Amino acid sequence: GIQADLKTMSALGVYGMSVITAVTAQNTCGVRDIEAVSPRLVKAQMEAVLSDIPCEAVKIGMLFSPENINVVVELLEKYAPRFVIVDPVLLSTHGDRLYKGEAITSLLRERLFPLSTLITPNTEEATALTGIPIQGEKEIRLAGASLLQTGCGAVLIKGGHLSGKEMCDTLFRPDKAPQRFTGEKIETVNTHGTGCSLSSAIASYLALGEGLEKAVARAKKFVYEGLRAGADVIVGKGHGPINHLFRPQPLQILTET
Repeated sequence: GIQADLKTMSALGVYGMSVITAVTAQNTCGVRDIEAVSPRLVKAQMEAVLSDIPCEAVKIGMLFSPENINVVVELLEKYAPRFVIVDPVLLSTHGDRLYKGEAITSLLRERLFPLSTLITPNTEEATALTGIPIQGEKEIRLAGASLLQTGCGAVLIKGGHLSGKEMCDTLFRPDKAPQRFTGEKIETVNTHGTGCSLSSAIASYLALGEGLEKAVARAKKFVYEGLRAGADVIVGKGHGPINHLFRPQPLQILTET
């Protein structure tokens, strides 16, 4: 996930800084093992990067343990970055569980989501977070409304796991009608890291000054083009990655105000 995040940010011309919350042993066929990084070290990593380099947007992926959620919340409250994008990673592409303890979903809803500009669950994660089994558009709308009640700024439920010829993600914002973002499905097994890449692309475009709606639209286009460019590339025996570097952008020079 971190590798997909950094590739995405580099490809879009922003400087990514990483904080490792867990180390995984995985390949294109699945996750073999996971070990959490201690909360003390997660805190030290976050303090190191946030105390030195100005940060416009934070993208949060797999946190794995309740202890690490609490540390991340503490430092988000301290440093108050302008944008916080949360991809609530609970399952891998292969269906492997990526969290420890049953308190994870409650902590995400109660502590992290209220600090978030946007959360980006897929349909399976939205079901885990709301208890609503998602089969189609009706349940997506119910789940989106439920997640907005956590106090987050917006919700993007990714519909790529549903059957059909189109990729359809739905953006929910308070006091606005749900907005659908649709696109053609790319027939490929190389889908590893698409969720990480999408949320990182949204964070990157927000950091570059785009509004939320345009950031989502541009991020979806980036992932679509990455899927298309990498559709026939053979990497490993399972789900390979998208091609992040199909059209890399130079690093943007931003000055502090």
